[in-house]
Amino acid sequence: MITSSAFSGQRFAILGLARSGAAAAEALLASGAQLTVWDRQDVARTPFEGRCEIADPLEMDLSGFDALVVSPGVPLNTHPIAGHAAKHGVPIIGDIELFARARSQLLPHKVVGITGTNGKSTTVALVHHILKMAGIPSLLGGNIGEPIMAQEPLAPGENGEGVYVLELSSYQIDLTTSLDCDAAALTNITPDHLDRYDGFAAYAAAKERLFFMQSARNLAVFGTLKEPVGAIYRRQLELRGEDRAVAADLDALRERQGEWPSLQGPHNLENVAVAVAIVEELGVTEAQWQHALPRFRGLPHRMEIVCEEDGILFINDSKATNTDASAPALVAFPRCDGGKARIHWIVGGLAKEDGLGKCAEHLEDIAAVYTVGEAGPRFADLLEGRVPRVERCELVSEAVRRAKETATEGDVVLFSPACASFDQFRDYEKRGEHFRQLVGVIADCDVDCSAAWSAKDSAL
Repeated sequence: MITSSAFSGQRFAILGLARSGAAAAEALLASGAQLTVWDRQDVARTPFEGRCEIADPLEMDLSGFDALVVSPGVPLNTHPIAGHAAKHGVPIIGDIELFARARSQLLPHKVVGITGTNGKSTTVALVHHILKMAGIPSLLGGNIGEPIMAQEPLAPGENGEGVYVLELSSYQIDLTTSLDCDAAALTNITPDHLDRYDGFAAYAAAKERLFFMQSARNLAVFGTLKEPVGAIYRRQLELRGEDRAVAADLDALRERQGEWPSLQGPHNLENVAVAVAIVEELGVTEAQWQHALPRFRGLPHRMEIVCEEDGILFINDSKATNTDASAPALVAFPRCDGGKARIHWIVGGLAKEDGLGKCAEHLEDIAAVYTVGEAGPRFADLLEGRVPRVERCELVSEAVRRAKETATEGDVVLFSPACASFDQFRDYEKRGEHFRQLVGVIADCDVDCSAAWSAKDSAL
């Protein structure tokens, strides 16, 4: 794990002992900190009994504490802990800020931080993959993989300093004050998580804070110049100059995209362009990233090829939890030479927004739609008359069965829900695993129903 003598003797309280909270607690204990921990679940508190104080920070006088560490899942805009900590003058931070404070005692290294509404998971995994294939030590963390504080620190390798590649959600950025990334990137910003912010502008400002923490001499990369990202880019351009604030060059890579099987679609072209700008900043040559890109296997639940049976391709895009995330998937499989629409789209869940969003612009290749979940009836109403066929299914199992019966050779069954999973599933991962299992049974495919790909192993 990552530890630091800087934490020795300091007092911390931790609220939330899920993966990142538990990892932060273990790292602080190993660093000699005085610790108070709390989680409303008994089972989460049990590993810390007898090792530190167990008490609810909301019921404590926090005077004298150096910081309160909370899970990114704690909604600071509504949770009473925010006001309680402020009353006692205690800063609220997250595990990424702990990492930032521990950096001075780590071996020489660099840090990449990537945020954005969509595409950040694929982009960080891609950067990690390219670095590994180039022989540069790399560790993946943040909003993906293992919690950063739980991982073993990197050591420099023969081909350069180790690189910590962090996916950063807006929630994590909110809890971070001193992370100075050697390269930082913003993929895009579209409306999301607005229940946590006072409007879309506040959500965009949360993303922009990643660059305000960064030294102006370090690289800032932007995957799009559409607003509000364009405004952020222009501010950073004025601050640091055109060689340190750059827009990802999609045009330079467009003709090569056919060489990357797991990186199809306009969204992945954007992801690749951001990743290439970052890895070149870190010393990777063009020959090295050209060799790595065709060998990238993609992320689980993001445009994941489950199998092909009877000429029908089954795609798991469960990670598409909003309409802007699903829209690129709808244009990733163009019509066949005969001009026939190919996509059988399974959509629905717990909607994050009204309407079809950008999906409304990409309906021309859809042969049929199968609506599921709480938002299913609304999607059916929106799409009837706009696509050739709409079937109201409610359950994913029924949708997969009907799609398999209707699709023909050359078609694509695309599970891209454009919604959160919480109406029927714990998270998008469980939803995607369920889809895999259904495809294996209904389509009689040879499917590995476990999460077969690990971001840590992407370069293998």
